[in-house]
Amino acid sequence: MPTLLHRLGRSAFRHRRRVLALWLAVIAAVVACMAAFGGPGKLDDTFTIPGSESQQALDRMKTDFPTSSGTSAQVVFTAPAGQKITDPADLAAIHTALQAAQSAPQVAKVIDPVTAQTVSPDRSTAIAQVQYEVVQSALKSDTLDKLHTAVATAEQQLPGMDVQVGGAAYGAGAAKPGAEDLIGVGVAVLVLALTFGSLLTAGLPLLSAIAGVLTALAGVLAFTGVTAISSTAQSLALMIGLAVGIDYALFIVSRHRAQLAHGTDPEESAALAVGTAGSAVVFAGLTVVIAMAGLSVVGIPYLTVMGLSAAAAVLIAVLVAITLLPALLGFAGARLVPKPGSRALRREQAVERTGDGAANAGERWFRLVTRRPLLTVLAVLVAVGALAWPAHGLRLALPDNGTAPGGSTQRLAYDQVSDKFGPGFNGPLLVLADTSQSADPKAAGEQLAAGIRALPDVVAVSPPVADPQTHTALLQVVPKSAPSDQATKDLVNAIRADADQLHRQTGASIKVTGSTAVGIDVSAKLDSAMVPFAAVVVGLSLLLLLLVFRSLVVPVKAAVGFLLSVAATLGAVVSVFQNGHLAHLIGVDRAGPVSSFLPIILLAVLFGLAMDYEVFLVSRQREAYVRDRPPLAAVLSGGRHSARVVTAAALIMIAVFAAFLTSDGQILKQIAFALAVGVLLDAFVIRMTFVPAVLALTGHAAWWLPSWLARRLPDLDIEGERLTHHGEPEQPPALTLVRAETP
Repeated sequence: MPTLLHRLGRSAFRHRRRVLALWLAVIAAVVACMAAFGGPGKLDDTFTIPGSESQQALDRMKTDFPTSSGTSAQVVFTAPAGQKITDPADLAAIHTALQAAQSAPQVAKVIDPVTAQTVSPDRSTAIAQVQYEVVQSALKSDTLDKLHTAVATAEQQLPGMDVQVGGAAYGAGAAKPGAEDLIGVGVAVLVLALTFGSLLTAGLPLLSAIAGVLTALAGVLAFTGVTAISSTAQSLALMIGLAVGIDYALFIVSRHRAQLAHGTDPEESAALAVGTAGSAVVFAGLTVVIAMAGLSVVGIPYLTVMGLSAAAAVLIAVLVAITLLPALLGFAGARLVPKPGSRALRREQAVERTGDGAANAGERWFRLVTRRPLLTVLAVLVAVGALAWPAHGLRLALPDNGTAPGGSTQRLAYDQVSDKFGPGFNGPLLVLADTSQSADPKAAGEQLAAGIRALPDVVAVSPPVADPQTHTALLQVVPKSAPSDQATKDLVNAIRADADQLHRQTGASIKVTGSTAVGIDVSAKLDSAMVPFAAVVVGLSLLLLLLVFRSLVVPVKAAVGFLLSVAATLGAVVSVFQNGHLAHLIGVDRAGPVSSFLPIILLAVLFGLAMDYEVFLVSRQREAYVRDRPPLAAVLSGGRHSARVVTAAALIMIAVFAAFLTSDGQILKQIAFALAVGVLLDAFVIRMTFVPAVLALTGHAAWWLPSWLARRLPDLDIEGERLTHHGEPEQPPALTLVRAETP
């Protein structure tokens, strides 16, 4: 692969105008497809889980009970102080508002509080139901705003009355990219400028990353006309594509500039940079692509689209880094060579010197953590363990309006309903009964309602609504607990567990559905997939690193470090989002469960990023060891050559992820926080502290591989050592292994 990439880099450098024209044509074509077939207006944030009981029932309800199969909104009326919601003036205002709501766009049915019997015991609050025949994602962008405007007439007719609109129609909150997301780009520019000491050099990684992100985003949005793409998938592709796009280009440009500082011809330097650092970029990028694409095996379309969108963004970032970037290096030419006497030149030359006096910051840090390696390892384990401890109480669920931004109408409606009616009214369950085999369908429906009403955690069960033509009946079950509580999940499981007994008693078969049940089924499916997916990710990391570094200790150490990073990150997420510690600092005003999607996405993304930093740091150490450097000196060499670039790459990635903490979407906010913390821990605590300490402890054994296994493993040469040492006789891997086995 290094030889192929070397040729590709040289070709792109020489034919830079053609390469640039080709990429501009690709971007124009993808943007045109987006404009013709898709666009942001067609994003779909619906959770579906094909084959599940809840989804099967929803699909049948589309024909049997169309007005109940779509999404719904709650209109919460609160009487003025000193009045009752049942007073004639209040009822008149509500009646006027609901008449206006009936004429609002896409409304299928409006159920007033008196008919629905949804008046609070203290007569201060009432809830009206607004039903739609379409799912939440099919609502037009202004539908809910127009509903809110329509029902606000009650406030005008009766001063002092408060009207709020909430319910499932608001979903989990769409993740909308905003100007705040550019904060990460600004930080990236600053870090790149400090790293290279040149605005021209700093601009190249940013320019190539923007080209990749633009292509990826337009491509993702183009598919909104073909398949359901969520707003979170769009934002995840933007976030990851921008972060890895800058980082991958940084690694290549850094290698290129270091070679220029030592007199390498610009064309040869660009080819070498793509062949060496580019090989590691391809390896790291493909691991992220494989992991993200692997999310599709879980079988949840929402997660599949997120994974494939992010995988596409990373794949495009890799292609840009090994084709467009060397073309841009060709346009820059010799202008990237550090000027004589400049700080950048002195820094690049200092990297190649040896001796304590010439040690740079990276080497000094590695000396510090390897001075007493056992103490360093123990300190890392204690610190990471303490940070990971809260993860043992991890509670997963899909976000609801209870975690919506404070002051939003859906959050105010949610809080008002919870206070006056109980939290269960914010997420009622629907039970669809097939009474075709019942001797008396009407009696069967009533018996089902009585049986469910007797279960724990049930506040109310509505009278069955029957459809004689389809022999089905629909019941609404209101739990005592909130939609995301464990008690609600237990109630759903209890109803399903009693289904066989109810069938024997009534002849009717039942299925539990509704947005709350769908969320519970999604969480259960993700929970069951977590351990197998984690096992595959860890196994893949062991295999890949075994092939790359031809060592047993290095892959095991890397896998353990990866698991430590994931555990500590989940602990931090639980502390902030679930337990509420310091949550106000990132705009979270109410603690709640962690998004069901977060752990598996964290595993996939952090896996690829961890392999990225592992390769760039440890490959330099292995190269030094192969050249007859003592084990500790080889470890320090890695710090000298790679620590500065890895530090810059990690800081950029953290800044890009952290910029998305301003999102109102709870899922995206949690993912952004987890990835920022995960990169921080993995880069600085694991890869630059734990890893060198472990390698210093194990010494020669860190690079040992049984000779029989060495003969059977291919030599991937991921860092392109053969390219950088043309005139030197190539040492076969077996020589290294023989030395490692010798006491």
